[in-house]
Amino acid sequence: MSRLPAKVDIDDDPSVRDGELVAMLARMIEIREFEDEIQRAFTQNLVRGSTHLCNGQEACVVGACAGLRLDGDPDDTMVCTYRGHGAVLAMGAPLDRAFAEVVGRADGLCRGKGGSMHLTDAEIGAYGSFAIVGAHLPIATGLGFAAKQRGTRGVALCFFGDGSTNIGAFHESLNLAAIWRLPVVFFCENNLYGEYSAQAVTTPVERLSDRAAGYAMPGVQVDGNDVLAVRAATAEAARRARNGDGPTLIEALPCRHRGPSRPAPPSCRPAGELEAWLEYDPIERLAALLVRRGQSAEAVAAVRAGARERVAAAVARALAAPAPDTDAIFEDVYA
Repeated sequence: MSRLPAKVDIDDDPSVRDGELVAMLARMIEIREFEDEIQRAFTQNLVRGSTHLCNGQEACVVGACAGLRLDGDPDDTMVCTYRGHGAVLAMGAPLDRAFAEVVGRADGLCRGKGGSMHLTDAEIGAYGSFAIVGAHLPIATGLGFAAKQRGTRGVALCFFGDGSTNIGAFHESLNLAAIWRLPVVFFCENNLYGEYSAQAVTTPVERLSDRAAGYAMPGVQVDGNDVLAVRAATAEAARRARNGDGPTLIEALPCRHRGPSRPAPPSCRPAGELEAWLEYDPIERLAALLVRRGQSAEAVAAVRAGARERVAAAVARALAAPAPDTDAIFEDVYA
């Protein structure tokens, strides 16, 4: 139960308007509901293969994507892990098409051929979730290189877990990005467990953001259950990148509420750890901030209800979509 946030209430940021807070709360609830619907679909054998849910980590993806867009550019890009439903939705992917992809329907983002671990929507800059640990970090570096070569102000945002910081691709990607001063924001969602192994078992440093010093880039650690803290850290990193000052490593500390993958329970946690972290649920913390700002409980409840209704309607549309045409199974296959 180490590294719990210092306090339950998150600090307010007066520069963030109520409308943006409401929008972030709605998106976080949509992601939570989306993941719950994926779990239900999995238990009904509607999902082929496994799924990796991000319940509890909503503030990371929503806050980071909001920060990226404060001074956003049409050429901004994002890549993420196989626990990437929330990241793709935070970038703006349609709920129905994302769900259709997970359940293998023709209306899915990848026409039902990618599934849960390969969500991609290039139209919004979401260049894929990746099933291999750390495989996308070099791709983020490449996206940053492309933006620099083209002379755009685009920034590549790269989500990855704590386990990725122990593989070669992490170190190679940060090294190249630093040498070439590429516009990349490396965003580590450190939920303290790589699959079933606690970080202390596999990693000799406690603060993963300290590894940034080896590559002469800033390393920042933030509360991953505080959407405003995440937003601010990512916005600053994105501004540095757009100004030609190179990459940043952000380490956010959220709590993953579910197990490493479906249907595995979070059995690797000590008794009582998850319950302690649930006091800092990112959705409830943001909802409480809105109430402190003067929003009524009824208004916050309406935000929740609206998000749930949108997800329910999207799921219904996705499940009504047809399966992919088997005659076109090899279309869109490039390797």
